[in-house]
Amino acid sequence: MISRLFALAFAAGLVMPSAAQAQLANVRLYGSLNLDLELIRGKQPDGSNPTINRVSSNSSRLGIRGLEYLGGGQVAVFQIESSINGDTNAGNLGGRETFVGLQGAWGTVKLGRFLTPYDDIHPIFGNVPTLSTSILSTASLWAQGPLAKGQGGFDARLGNSLRYDSPNLNGFSAEIQYSTRDSSGNASGTGGDNGEHVSELRHANVWSVGAFYSRGSLDLGAAYERNNKVRAEGFNDDALSIAAAYDFGMVMDRFGLRIGGIYERLKYATTTGDLKRDFYGISGTLVVGAGVIYAFWGRANNGKGSAVDGTEVGGLAKGPDSGSTQWELSYSHNLSPRTMLYAGYVRLSNEVNARYTFNINDYTTAPGAKLGGAVFGIAHFF
Repeated sequence: MISRLFALAFAAGLVMPSAAQAQLANVRLYGSLNLDLELIRGKQPDGSNPTINRVSSNSSRLGIRGLEYLGGGQVAVFQIESSINGDTNAGNLGGRETFVGLQGAWGTVKLGRFLTPYDDIHPIFGNVPTLSTSILSTASLWAQGPLAKGQGGFDARLGNSLRYDSPNLNGFSAEIQYSTRDSSGNASGTGGDNGEHVSELRHANVWSVGAFYSRGSLDLGAAYERNNKVRAEGFNDDALSIAAAYDFGMVMDRFGLRIGGIYERLKYATTTGDLKRDFYGISGTLVVGAGVIYAFWGRANNGKGSAVDGTEVGGLAKGPDSGSTQWELSYSHNLSPRTMLYAGYVRLSNEVNARYTFNINDYTTAPGAKLGGAVFGIAHFF
């Protein structure tokens, strides 16, 4: 009997109605594997200089996405994206961009887990040629990228989110996202990003909005994000970023040149008062044949505000000698449309009262540490 049922099911699949077949044709499997060898040295204030040689998996993923035409210009969309750690046997099913939503001429609405509009500032100035990941990530200082939301970070993938993206109107677009930060439906009793616990009684939530212009050679973006009671009851944190980039096209009929810039203001509420920080940076991208050279320099200023000296949130501290500088240089080369090699060097120099670290594949530091790392990687997309 069981064998007959299997035979019937198989036959039914062979004669599946054409409408269902059309729906399946709009589902696509995709992914990437991005691994590198990292050679890191981190000079500590006590004079030690620990060295780490490691293979790292950088935002590798496996996903499935699809859409269904509903008629009248309306489309249902979905995506399930999971992290794949190619250097270990770990991963996280549905832990990356995972959502369901509706799309039309009016824009896109979706529910699920995804990055915020604040993160959409990053590609304007960041190291897109090396996929904005690995220790080369240009969000080590910007947005306090290494930190989870509950620690004061502003570059995080948020669950329990509702988001709206407007259509592109002559180059202009807008985005807004709200994350409830609750832990409902989570068997472990945790919620938010990175498995951190969020109290529903605290009514923590996150708002993120962005406005963008992209037309011709010019890209502009502004984004604001507020973390309401996410770190603790009564503590509201704010971030504002403004970025611009211009593509100069071919230079000397040989090179493609793009220049980008970023300014950011972070503000944290603490038990001793407000803690603020300014960050600014500049980047250059040079296309040379099948290769791309990328250079970046960024500066996080000293912590300031009404908080007392020594007050800390993540790598940021209030007072003198609390700034940090990041610079990097990288080269990526496309072996084919799907396979890329890359190499680069990054330097993160903390002043004596700062403890910033790498955004991706972090490295434990003491205040005043100066980190340097060389990267040799390969990425394949499918």
